[in-house]
Amino acid sequence: MTVWEFIKSRLKKDKKVVLMVVIDSFGSSPGRRGFKMAVDSDGKMTGSIGGGLMEYNLVELAKEQFIESQGIFCKRQDHSSRNKKDSSGMICSGSQLIAFYPLDRTYLPIIESISEAEQGKLVFSQSGFLFNREVNSTEEFITNIEAEDKWSFTEQMGFKNYLYVFGAGHVSVSVSRLFKQLGFHITVFDNRDRHLTTFKSNRFANSKRIIDYKKAAKYIPEGDNIYVVIMTFAHKSDSRVLKRLIDKKVKYLGMMGSDEKVASIFKKLKGKGVSKDKFEKVDAPIGLPISSQTPDEIAVSIAAKIIEVKNRE
Repeated sequence: MTVWEFIKSRLKKDKKVVLMVVIDSFGSSPGRRGFKMAVDSDGKMTGSIGGGLMEYNLVELAKEQFIESQGIFCKRQDHSSRNKKDSSGMICSGSQLIAFYPLDRTYLPIIESISEAEQGKLVFSQSGFLFNREVNSTEEFITNIEAEDKWSFTEQMGFKNYLYVFGAGHVSVSVSRLFKQLGFHITVFDNRDRHLTTFKSNRFANSKRIIDYKKAAKYIPEGDNIYVVIMTFAHKSDSRVLKRLIDKKVKYLGMMGSDEKVASIFKKLKGKGVSKDKFEKVDAPIGLPISSQTPDEIAVSIAAKIIEVKNRE
C-alpha cells in the first residue's frame, strides 16, 4: 500500500492524518527529497522519512498535531551533533527539511486523484498542495525555498529515467537486466541483424531497434533523466556513435573500452575537429574501476557509476 492509498483508506474512515514530505535534503541525510510518511490519529503509519531517532521524534511531533494543530509547517533536521537547535539526534551529517500537512476528510477528493494516477505533477507549498496530470519536466524534484514561510516543492509523479544502450551484445543484456531492477526505461540499439542471439534474448529492454549508427543522434532526446552507454561490437562504431552524441545535453554519457581504445578513439575524434573539452563529459572507460571481468560485473560497475551521477546533488 502506498502512502497515498493509506491516507485515502484512513480519511474514508474519518480518521485524521498528518502527511510528512521531505522537500529538501543535503549531504548524507537519510531522508531524501520526495520521501513521505503518513500517521493517523490512531497511531497507524506507513512510509518513511529516513528512519532512526529522527523519524521517531518527527512521528511524535506529527501525533501532537491531533491534539493541537499548527497547520502546515516545516521542520528542519540537521544530522550533526554540532547543531543543537535543529538536531535530529543522528550524526550521519547532512540535513533535511520536512513539510507537515494535517489532513481531514475534506482532502479526500485530491488524495483519491493522486492515488489513482500513474503520473502527474504534485506541487507542495506553505498553502497546501495541488495535483494535475500533466508531465512536462525533465526533473523529478524541484525545490524553491524563498523564506521560512514561503517555499514550494514540485514532484513529477511517474517520472522515468531513460537508459539508451548502443550495442546488443552480452554486456548489454546484463546492463538491461540490472537497470530494469533499478526502474529505468531501457532502449537497446544495434546495427546488426535483428536475429543476433543476444538481441533476441534481451527480454529486459523496453524497446530494441536496429538502426544506422550514423543517425544515432536523432534517437536520443536531451534532459537530466537521459543516460547513454556506448558498447558496440567494434571500435569504429563506438567512435561513430560517440561523435554524434558528444554534443547532446544528457545526464550521463559513457563508453566501454580499455584505456588504449578510449585514447585511440578520442585522438581520432580530435583529429576530426571535436574539441578537447567535450571529452570531459564522457565517462570512459565506463563505470567504476572495480576490476570487473564478466558481463554481470561490468554491468554492476556501470550501474554504480550511473547511480552516483543520478543522486549527485
